[in-house]
Amino acid sequence: MTNLDASASEVTFKPKPSLPPPPNTVGVVGWVRKNLFSSPLNSVLTLLSLYVIWVVVSNTVEWAFINAVWEAESRRECLDKVGLSGACWAGVSHWMKNFIYGRYPDDEIWRVNLAFGTLIVWMAPFWFPRVTGKMAIGASAIIISPFLLGYLFAGGEKGLFLQLMVSVAIASFIFSWAHVLLCLSTGRSLWDTIVNVSGFASKADNVQKYPVIGAFVVLLVAVFAWQSGWQLEGQSTNLWGGLFVTLVISGIGIAVSLPAGIVLALGRRSKMPIIRVFCVAFIELFRSVPLITVLFMAVTMVPLFLPEQINPVKIVQAIIAVCIFSSAYMAETVRGGLQAIPKGQYEAAQALGLNYWKMMTLIVMPQALKLMIPNIVGSFIGLLKDTTLVSIVGLYDLLLMLKAVSLNPQWNGLHTEPLFFGACLFFVLCFIMSKYSQHLERTLGAGQVRK
Repeated sequence: MTNLDASASEVTFKPKPSLPPPPNTVGVVGWVRKNLFSSPLNSVLTLLSLYVIWVVVSNTVEWAFINAVWEAESRRECLDKVGLSGACWAGVSHWMKNFIYGRYPDDEIWRVNLAFGTLIVWMAPFWFPRVTGKMAIGASAIIISPFLLGYLFAGGEKGLFLQLMVSVAIASFIFSWAHVLLCLSTGRSLWDTIVNVSGFASKADNVQKYPVIGAFVVLLVAVFAWQSGWQLEGQSTNLWGGLFVTLVISGIGIAVSLPAGIVLALGRRSKMPIIRVFCVAFIELFRSVPLITVLFMAVTMVPLFLPEQINPVKIVQAIIAVCIFSSAYMAETVRGGLQAIPKGQYEAAQALGLNYWKMMTLIVMPQALKLMIPNIVGSFIGLLKDTTLVSIVGLYDLLLMLKAVSLNPQWNGLHTEPLFFGACLFFVLCFIMSKYSQHLERTLGAGQVRK
């Protein structure tokens, strides 16, 4: 037995330890060989691409930075210094305020900054994980905040309705942030705090809303009494311009197009013939014409069909046109997302006894929206860039302000630098939106649904 064991141990297979991979197949060298020089054709294309990149980048850096003129009083002075070999950023710097705010008065610019700052602070709770009721906060920011922001932008005399809506907006903002602070500090919502303090915690659920409504009404009355005493100087919309107008038009278009697109998409899939035909006709009509046509119709044709007492300003007409046009495209994006949901999800929701609206809001739409994030953000980016078309109907948006520099006698002929600055600005805005959509996809796990 001993000999047999010894012979068995002699024939036992002992594999040698694995050798490391060749040095030229790992690390940076391995990546370059695999991705850039894997074949003679790839090597030629890589070298050609590197040459083109080098020529473009080196000339751009030389024009934009090395030979650029940063301080000058006129375009003529820039030309005398470097000719056409360097950029004249002094003109862009001189017009920077106009690029951002248009012709808005200098001493009233704080109103624009305050309005955009308020909107950012209003939407900030979306990034706080401990805050509850984010949908209500977002809805209040989209539906109610425009009354406050619009009054900060335009000012002027307030009627009773505008005073009431501005008060509602301010009270909603205070209510939202009181809720946020309570969630962050105590982990309890404002609703629960008011119910407990008022002694309604032991009562039925359907009556617990009354102390909350009462607290909001008390706050609303106090805000109404406070804000009815101040009035901002009116600023004509003809003075609005630059990035300010671009963000106003695109922001309202984005805020309106998504819910309107959802409603139109649901209407297109409705079993009620009148609603379905109306939604199909609306979507196909406005998808079949260019945006510039819709803009011209809104600016020139709509006032002809309205009473003389109703004469909306040009920027309002342009906003309406952008909202209608983008809603039609958004409806098709939403419809595509709804069709991606398996039929079993609908059947399971119906089996649970959910009605149509609960099935759509609780089961179908949350799944569809996650799938639609890339397409929705793509539509938003397209909408942001399409707003430059409003310059054709006479609105001094960012593009028209960039082009207006060349008409100024002091900076006559300065075309390239303002447009280069505008291109960089649009790239930054679109890149931020794109990266945030990718963050949402990772956070919501939309990319793992179909795995």
